[in-house]
Amino acid sequence: MPDPLQLLRELIALPSVNPAFLPDAPDLTGERRVADFLAFQADREGLEIEFQEVFPGRSNLLARLTPPGGRAKRRILLAPHLDTVGGAPGQFKPVVKRGRLFGRGACDTKGSVAAMFAAMLNVATAGPRPRETELVFAGLVDEENGQCGSRALARSGFKADLAIVGEPTRLEVVTAHKGDVWLRLETRGRSAHGSVPHLGRNAVHEAARVVDLIETTYASQLKRRRHALLGHGTISVGAMRGGVQANIVPDQCDVIVDRRTLPGESEPGVRRELAALFRRHRLRVAIHDAKGEPCDPTETDPRLPLVREFLAAAGRRRTVGVAFFCDAAPLSAAGTPSIVFGPGDLAQAHTVDEWIAVDSLKRATRILTRFLQAQP
Repeated sequence: MPDPLQLLRELIALPSVNPAFLPDAPDLTGERRVADFLAFQADREGLEIEFQEVFPGRSNLLARLTPPGGRAKRRILLAPHLDTVGGAPGQFKPVVKRGRLFGRGACDTKGSVAAMFAAMLNVATAGPRPRETELVFAGLVDEENGQCGSRALARSGFKADLAIVGEPTRLEVVTAHKGDVWLRLETRGRSAHGSVPHLGRNAVHEAARVVDLIETTYASQLKRRRHALLGHGTISVGAMRGGVQANIVPDQCDVIVDRRTLPGESEPGVRRELAALFRRHRLRVAIHDAKGEPCDPTETDPRLPLVREFLAAAGRRRTVGVAFFCDAAPLSAAGTPSIVFGPGDLAQAHTVDEWIAVDSLKRATRILTRFLQAQP
């Protein structure tokens, strides 16, 4: 049976930083090294391998364990992502100490890759193999940037009866997460010489009023709408850019905001809500999309039989919600009920000393193996 700890050590040693974060470092970027390593291991154990190209040189890896005869009555998808955020060279050397494995991706989310892949190989090599259920491991690309891997898989028509999306959830079973809307709020003014500012109209001043309105009135308004698992929506001002130099009255300013949405909310609805707010306060603001792809919230019914089966395998009585966005949303939107599960704690994700508890990794592997072996 594969050792998930050794597997994770090998995965960390294969850098797979999303190229969006290190465009000029080919030795550290791209998921290809990890995908090829996993494909070799899966092929050796008799799994069917498929590469689904998303970008040139960057492909989703699909490894299938198909029932005898090739006929399946149901399909379970294990879907962690292979890319990581950037890091210093030393972070790609795995180190184990005090019951923790340190290294880039240990928590987010190569820990989930290791646990899910090890569980698949456990079923393939030690059995029992499901006779009516197809098991699919999908190592997805680009989650850390645009979720293009899960979007490509969804657009291909792939569907499953349940997707388990790998993210650090502290072994909690997640059935709801918030959506993420990024907007660029643009204010316009009229430039003038800094010695006669009354001849101009200061776009930065207008933008400052917009920021104050968002962080006070609008943020308070969001707190009055609550979801049972997710609490209330939020908005955060992430950047403000305007002006050229001290002696020119700025004629343009951009405010970049991050709005986390609840199930039932949408980007068009958020835009309408903000536009009405600005009108009421006589602020002239153009609202632009700053993300490029929809990142809607998702919610899966915890009463679905397969969700209840997984809860039982995980030893949990209830599901939870999380504030972060992930690959579960594109898969759910395409018709695959999706939950989020994995070892590790989000508090360690993307940190300089990223780590995962070895016990959490091994427990996740046992839970996933138990669930997969119980499939008919």
